Amino acid sequence: MEKRFYSNGKLLISAEYVVLDGVKALALPTVGGQDLCVIPLEEPIVHWTSYDVDGTVWLDETILLDEVTALEGEVNPMMSESKNPFYATLLSVLQTAHLMNPELLSSGSGFRVETHLSFPRLWGLGTSSTWINNVAQWFEVDAFELLERSFGGSGYDIACAQHNTPITYRRTENKPEIVSVDFNPPFADNLFFVYLNQKQSSKEAIQKYREKKNHLSDVFSSIEKLTDELLLCSDLMNFQELLLKHEAYLKVILEQDTVQELLFSDFSGTIKSLGAWGGDFVLVASESNPTPYFVAKGYTTVIPYSKMILSC
Repeated sequence: MEKRFYSNGKLLISAEYVVLDGVKALALPTVGGQDLCVIPLEEPIVHWTSYDVDGTVWLDETILLDEVTALEGEVNPMMSESKNPFYATLLSVLQTAHLMNPELLSSGSGFRVETHLSFPRLWGLGTSSTWINNVAQWFEVDAFELLERSFGGSGYDIACAQHNTPITYRRTENKPEIVSVDFNPPFADNLFFVYLNQKQSSKEAIQKYREKKNHLSDVFSSIEKLTDELLLCSDLMNFQELLLKHEAYLKVILEQDTVQELLFSDFSGTIKSLGAWGGDFVLVASESNPTPYFVAKGYTTVIPYSKMILSC
């Protein structure tokens, strides 16, 4: 019997980087996400095909079931080396999920698996997190634990994958604290998301943060206070001021200029990085539609808030 799973994409509005250290963050699930379809096979294989939003195949691999269920060190290393990097990651996550729940593959029968993105893979909206959450649903295991044992990270993206409303998220040593919140600003028509035409590596960005961050608890608490203020904000100008404060705090921690200083110093509105600085999407708050400005500079993907963020 065919089974289908789905997970939402994500955008982190506040506390990027510092969410790793337990600072409360505001995160929003996106309209786009990823599904995973599983069809049983008699053959002892996992035939995996992943499709981008335009229908192109970006991953097409066949894995022997014995490779997934093998104990560490039993898989022929030459076989893994002969595959592309996506294969190695796929195999590793499936092996981890199997260790967490050996029952799913115990019959020896295989599966045909297809995944379909409803946003472009390079947009940074959660290709990996939606995939991890879908695999966790398939194996009936905890997605946060699967993430921790595979990719690592704060887990806010997994929380967005599982929620259809805005959330605040706090990473803890045990179970993360996730609260559904009401975030529907009256100035939503003045908010836009602009893609910076380059994908940032989350792992590399996190590593740089670990190397550069200043352990200043007062800055962390200030960012957390800003998260609360963003939730309560009902005025566009005040919202812009809060975004600027947030960028200033992260500038100190990362020792890096803001994206507005680097690329858009002549823009009359306010621009805030989302997630890894220097790539993926930015949040733009502007009194007028900023699309002509960004298109003129070569940034043609400008998405209104209502078209990007999931609302119930």
